[in-house]
Amino acid sequence: MPVLATRLSTAAAAAFGSSYGELDPELRSATKPEFGHYQSNLALRLGNALGQPPRDVAARLVEALDLTDLCEPVKIAGPGFINLTLLPSTLAAAVNEPQTFTERHQRVVVDYSQPNVAKQMHVGHLRSTVIGDALCNVLQFVGYDVIRQNHVGDWGTQYGMMIEQLRSEDLDAETLDLQGLQLLYERSRKHFDADGAFADKSRARVVLLQSGDPETRAIWRRMVDVSLDDFEQVYALLDSQLTRDDVVGESAYNDDLPRIVDELSAAGLLTESDGALCAFLPGFTGRDGQPLPVIVRKSDGGFGYSATDLAAVRHRVATLHADRIVYVVDHRQALHFEQIFALAETAGWLPPTTTAAHVGFGTVLGPNGKPFKTRAGGTVKLTTLLNEAVARADSLLDGREGIDRQATAKAVGIGAVKYADLSSDRGNDYVFDLDRMVAMTGNTGPYLQYAHARLTRLLSKAGADPDQITELKEPTEERLALLLTGFAAVVEQVAETLQPHRLCTYLYDVATALSAFYEQCPVLTSEGETRASRIALCAATRKVLQDGLGLLGMQAPDAM
Repeated sequence: MPVLATRLSTAAAAAFGSSYGELDPELRSATKPEFGHYQSNLALRLGNALGQPPRDVAARLVEALDLTDLCEPVKIAGPGFINLTLLPSTLAAAVNEPQTFTERHQRVVVDYSQPNVAKQMHVGHLRSTVIGDALCNVLQFVGYDVIRQNHVGDWGTQYGMMIEQLRSEDLDAETLDLQGLQLLYERSRKHFDADGAFADKSRARVVLLQSGDPETRAIWRRMVDVSLDDFEQVYALLDSQLTRDDVVGESAYNDDLPRIVDELSAAGLLTESDGALCAFLPGFTGRDGQPLPVIVRKSDGGFGYSATDLAAVRHRVATLHADRIVYVVDHRQALHFEQIFALAETAGWLPPTTTAAHVGFGTVLGPNGKPFKTRAGGTVKLTTLLNEAVARADSLLDGREGIDRQATAKAVGIGAVKYADLSSDRGNDYVFDLDRMVAMTGNTGPYLQYAHARLTRLLSKAGADPDQITELKEPTEERLALLLTGFAAVVEQVAETLQPHRLCTYLYDVATALSAFYEQCPVLTSEGETRASRIALCAATRKVLQDGLGLLGMQAPDAM
């Protein structure tokens, strides 16, 4: 609670001098009930700075500390920890007070999902989309102006290959759906690798594409439109917030790429190496100790994705006026983004006033602990996984009455997949296990959704509008209320650290505390002020679960 930290700082300044009041009290939730609600190690750090025994420092600090209106008598524990236990009335007031966030007046551009045109979205796109959506939701919630960017792969050699293959087979692009386009890509890839003359024609076709040849552009445009239509269906199934308006593909930066080269060359940042124009940045070397290049223009005169990413950085700063740029891309691209950010900073395109962060994530694994593949060894289509998750969730609803089964199965199945992805540290790999994901017990999405649905049913039965929490008599009530006061702080943490698993952990703690509350504290059978106060506590818990699940991109069904 901010007010407790402020009081501790004021006491430190009063007892030891104003400069010591600037130390962070580092107020943290106590790990055990006997330590109260919050614990601070401020006295230990003051003791180290003053050269005095920490317990003596703690005694002087407590003497100067005025918390009688907020806490039980303050206690000193161990070598000098200060333990604080809030008064029940303080806890109740904190839960009753709406949690708000200060308007940031800063713009964040979040780059995520990034599927490739002419290819079906697969399990590899799951994490970027789910993590990106959650981060955008959180950043918006705390007051940032968020711009979503879907950096679709829609440019480069593969489109020259595909268009040339289509022409060689005398196919009409208008007849191909996304599955047909993917098969066309696979045939063109084999043809390209086996036939040098075809490879030359494909490269020439890329030049025609980049220079705006009408026939080539029309075929390419058809490929893009078919792909985006399919992506929209996947996003709808996934309940993603991404729309076609958020798509800014690689092709959008094509006209800017020569200027990128010109400006880097003028600044003396490019070196010719085997016909390619490269930037060699200090501090980037390979295992052999040789400098690692950023290839901005290839030896054939074409541009790779480094040039495109540099153009994107410049656009997001100069045109979108980003104060913060976030890239949600798997961890294997960490070095690439380190180099891009470093080069953009050196070129002056990424000023000190704009931060850039690569939000890396691990791999989705199969039950065998290896990257998730089909039995034939191919990539697993994302729609296949999502539909199977919905089917598993639907089977859980057998015999349930009074629910929209189709909508509920979708909410639970998709929510289960999202929660499984978000609930572990994003840097880790995780195993895609549908049986575990859709379980109604344990740290799962359905468990949290059921907690919300159960509260909705209870509040409906209560038959009265929730009022204010006026009393907290039992330890389980206090534990639940204390957790609820921490919602805003956890969301702020996620916004700054870009680690959504922190919110998942918090919501699971709330749901677990709610279960303990149910066991110890009757709600509907209580009477008078106790009943009214517990109903209000349930309403506050329902709101936190609903808001938290929404931030994770999950629906919170009213019935399950």
